[in-house]
Amino acid sequence: MAKMQRPKWTSITMGLALATLTAIGSVKAADCPRSDALGTSRVMRVDAETTPRVGLKSFPQTLPLADHEVVLTFDDGPRPQSTSKVLAALAQECVRATFFLVGRSAAEFPDMVKRIAREGHTIGHHTWSHPYMARIPAGAAKYEIDHGIAADEKALHGVATTTPSTPFFRFPYFESTPAQLDVLEQRGIVVFGADLWASDWNDITPDQELKLITERITAAGKGIILFHDAQARTAAMMPAFLRFLRENGFHVVHIVPADASRKNADAH
Repeated sequence: MAKMQRPKWTSITMGLALATLTAIGSVKAADCPRSDALGTSRVMRVDAETTPRVGLKSFPQTLPLADHEVVLTFDDGPRPQSTSKVLAALAQECVRATFFLVGRSAAEFPDMVKRIAREGHTIGHHTWSHPYMARIPAGAAKYEIDHGIAADEKALHGVATTTPSTPFFRFPYFESTPAQLDVLEQRGIVVFGADLWASDWNDITPDQELKLITERITAAGKGIILFHDAQARTAAMMPAFLRFLRENGFHVVHIVPADASRKNADAH
């Protein structure tokens, strides 16, 4: 993980942001096979129009989570061997997460993309090939964004389009330029940073990763958490991490677009 920069923030009041980030219903539903499962406590609709960038590691603002609420996000997939294990752990606890997919991997493993969506998770976008976006020409950066989105959409819906059905994006290495951020804002795409991460790109054991992330979430009390489903160590420690959340009174919030009706928008 490269050292990230802090891009220029477009001024926005927290009050307006909170007004447009609304929670709906509990999804700790009766169809969950385990009555003692962690579950997903609520769904939060994120409005790209007024909350274009979130995550305190990169921006001044994050999602309005209550104490002991977390959003689980996964980058760099899909990778069938490890992603399938992450999905199994999430399913065991009836938890929903957000997966930021690399387009090249989505094109290679479209069935896994469909499985992620079928199991109720949100699919966001993470470029075509995971470059350092601030270090490449503007045209190449545009290609990375558009081609990545198109590949994800092709895998998910069968039609390549640069209009994402879920307008959520995360920059590789959290590296971007002000111009790139402005373009995504103009396109109505939310840019996600993170509030804390598991540092699972480092050469650590699953037990070391578990210790690190549980200490960080205990200290922070809440936040958007970054994992990588492409990492075998993360897949291995995920059941224990979810058990930690359950046993320590944490609640999982599932994020979806404010306008979910645009799922199939501009499909041609």
